[in-house]
Amino acid sequence: MKRFWRTVEVAERGVRLDGKPVHTPGRAPLVLPSAALAEAVAAEWAGVGETLDPRAMPLTGLANAAIDRVAPDPATFAAGLAVYGESDLLYYRAEGPAELVARQRAAWDPMLDWARGAFGVDFVVTTGVMHRAQPAETVARLAEALGAHPPFALAALSPIVTITGTLVGALALAHRAAGAEQLWLAATIDEEWQAEQWGDDDLALQARAGRRRDYETAVRFLALLG
Repeated sequence: MKRFWRTVEVAERGVRLDGKPVHTPGRAPLVLPSAALAEAVAAEWAGVGETLDPRAMPLTGLANAAIDRVAPDPATFAAGLAVYGESDLLYYRAEGPAELVARQRAAWDPMLDWARGAFGVDFVVTTGVMHRAQPAETVARLAEALGAHPPFALAALSPIVTITGTLVGALALAHRAAGAEQLWLAATIDEEWQAEQWGDDDLALQARAGRRRDYETAVRFLALLG
């Protein structure tokens, strides 16, 4: 699609092009829950060159997803994402070497400790990759905590959970019990360890950079909600 508008403005937290409201792909008005997010989304539209490229408008994409995909049935969306609480990255530890085990413990234990206190749950932490069932009450309470978030927050948390592999870490981020960089480093401990031991290749670096971009976009989207 070629750019057909000259002016971009925000009115009542909705984006307007030449005075006309923008709609999502599902034809719902593109109205944002905060002024800060509305201005950021509008800036993406203002920054479009001759041709509209949705890949260069990630905040708009997340907003569209929140309105069209999440908002119609947030409970079902949250339930689908909550399954990560059954096999969270933070539950599964390396058997060795000792330095890797120590890194995992230092980065992951504080988030699990926070969740224990915040939600009154406990976790089964194990070594290896074989699945170990978590207490049913833990899984239920993590799902409840996730489901308490509104659609726009769920739209942001979805890529954060799937990219990092940890629902507990994403909840810690949402509750400001962990920082964005802290969570990213925690989620990439194993990957960084492998790179230190065996080196990195161009494809791996490109893939990691792409995941980092998507992660940072989702983190920014969540922060702009206020």
